[in-house]
Amino acid sequence: QVQLVESGGGLVQAGDSLRLSCAASGRTFSTNLMGWFRQTPGKDREFVARISWGGGRTDYADSVKGRFTISRDNAKNMVYLQMNSLKPEDTAVYYCAADITLSRGIYSANYWGQGTQVTVSS
Repeated sequence: QVQLVESGGGLVQAGDSLRLSCAASGRTFSTNLMGWFRQTPGKDREFVARISWGGGRTDYADSVKGRFTISRDNAKNMVYLQMNSLKPEDTAVYYCAADITLSRGIYSANYWGQGTQVTVSS
């Protein structure tokens, strides 16, 4: 099992920045592809970004490209999501995820954190 704990969510204004952190523990060898998803009430959880073990490969949802940056520190078992130029439509619960896969155009993950709320006011 992999345990994931997010932190860094909060209430910000449009245009502000926020940095989310995710601490991984347990079977961290399963955390090759880690990343973030988000979910708003009444909608499916959507992929935001993912990063490979060495950091050389990153993928982003079109809606966040150029504004969000994912990074990781393997020595600390940490993954980060730097969110700049935040918009009200970025408001969601953000989930850290591990062992992310892509199949038939759909991202999914085998391990999830408990989520952290990000609210962007206009």
